[in-house]
Amino acid sequence: MNNEAGKDNDCGLNDLEDRPETSIHAEVFLDSVRITGVKVNYYHICKTKLWLFSHNITLEKGDDNVALGKILHEDRYKKNSKNITIDGISIDFVKTGKRIEIHEIKKSKKMDAADRAQLLFYLYYLKKRDFDAVGVLNYPLLNKIEKVELNPEDEDATEREIEEIKKIVLGSMPVPAHKKICSRCAYQEFCFCGE
Repeated sequence: MNNEAGKDNDCGLNDLEDRPETSIHAEVFLDSVRITGVKVNYYHICKTKLWLFSHNITLEKGDDNVALGKILHEDRYKKNSKNITIDGISIDFVKTGKRIEIHEIKKSKKMDAADRAQLLFYLYYLKKRDFDAVGVLNYPLLNKIEKVELNPEDEDATEREIEEIKKIVLGSMPVPAHKKICSRCAYQEFCFCGE
């Protein structure tokens, strides 16, 4: 789901966390930013959440929504339940055939743009590594799937988003904005504790 920190299987392509100059702990201090699908997703949902997560303030571990997502993944996709990590980027599961299929499991379509951007980032990243892949968003509670293909416009948008994410992460914490989704966010108390 959206908690990449909880995915621990690794398919072994250049594990970036073994190199201190690119580890998640060093990224902010060395003016480098490791981009992940979760960060792209958070960029679309909430800039404050993106900044907090990028600075190792992770409150999702005890969150009910994250737990539900994990249960959905394990229950509905048992045979595909092996998460893989490529260069520190976690993917829910992969199917191989004529083309590689990168699958992301989401509980609803409420964050459709963020989920699609996350999957497009994975496709972009894999294309840069010479993998031809197609994406699939799986919505098990809705019994729906959505195919996602990377086109030149999506590549350009992904590159712009990567630059914006770097600016946000290396800058000061964005002021939390009250949004409808805040009531369901694991970071709500952190952002609005004095109100």
